[in-house]
Amino acid sequence: MTEAYDGREVVGIDLHRRRSVLVRMTGDGRKLETARITNSPAELRRQIARAGKSPRVVLEATYGWYWAADTLAAAGAEVHLAHPLGVKGFAYRRVKNDERDAADLADLLRMGRLPEAWVAPHQVRELRELTRYRHKLVRIRTSVKDQVHAILAKLGIPVTCTDIFGVWGSAWPGELVLPQPYAGKVASLRKVCAVLADEIALLETAIAGLLEDHPGYQAVRALPGIGPVPVAVIVAEIGDVTRFPRPAELCSWAGLTPRHRESDVKVSRGHITKQGSRVLRWALIEAIQHVPAGHPLRERKDDIIARRGVQARNIAKVAAARQLLTWVFYAMRDGQVRSLAAAARQAA
Repeated sequence: MTEAYDGREVVGIDLHRRRSVLVRMTGDGRKLETARITNSPAELRRQIARAGKSPRVVLEATYGWYWAADTLAAAGAEVHLAHPLGVKGFAYRRVKNDERDAADLADLLRMGRLPEAWVAPHQVRELRELTRYRHKLVRIRTSVKDQVHAILAKLGIPVTCTDIFGVWGSAWPGELVLPQPYAGKVASLRKVCAVLADEIALLETAIAGLLEDHPGYQAVRALPGIGPVPVAVIVAEIGDVTRFPRPAELCSWAGLTPRHRESDVKVSRGHITKQGSRVLRWALIEAIQHVPAGHPLRERKDDIIARRGVQARNIAKVAAARQLLTWVFYAMRDGQVRSLAAAARQAA
């Protein structure tokens, strides 16, 4: 049953792969209608048209949300994306179903208490797809190489070069006389590795083309120790850096700040949260490994290790990565890191 309502509606959507549930309600929380649809842009447009002009719509940042957000935005809706971690409490209700989930999302939005995720624009999504796919292919290639090393270890064959997949080393496994099925497996793995290398090279070319005129990419690229691949990942994962008011918010979003738990007079701070983009943290830590000696980042890492011992190496890397991300914030926002520029002028 649908009530008549002339105001601006709030719509909560519990999105699934094949079917979804929409709950329409008024600005003061009165439920107007519940609809169950089979997922398709046409059906979603038809249902959202019933919510009137420019409704406020919220859906969770779950599997396959791109098409729904784009369809809603094209239909004139104000789209909000709920962060999955912020709505985990739904699982602890006594009654949990799709209609309640959608209604709770709408309630959080209308009360201004929705934990929101960023709706990335098309250009950022495209870049993320390429950088994340490249990262996955590299991990698969690493697994393939590890399997070749494992076969040689099973047969007791010592590896006589530093990289059996390098220029000289790539020919060496082909000269070995291996029994079956190991010979066939090594040949197959080498073919897979070659195909992956070609695909990774194509992706790197496409990524370089997208970032050729990107001002944020050029500014971050100027920072020491950061190669083109980590910079591409960093720029893709951050997207619009102006959505963060300060570097501290960016570091927190990236999961590089410690957990903080406070109750009465007791305060405890633990390990970093590791919430946010795992790929972004990988890129920052990877960049830290290549910072040249004598640079402030390298000195920061070395000072922590000297003070706390070699067992604090990971802590030192994270601290340096957090400092690097702070510089990345200023580089992407202002086009330069003024503190580094001033230090360079003084050194000159």
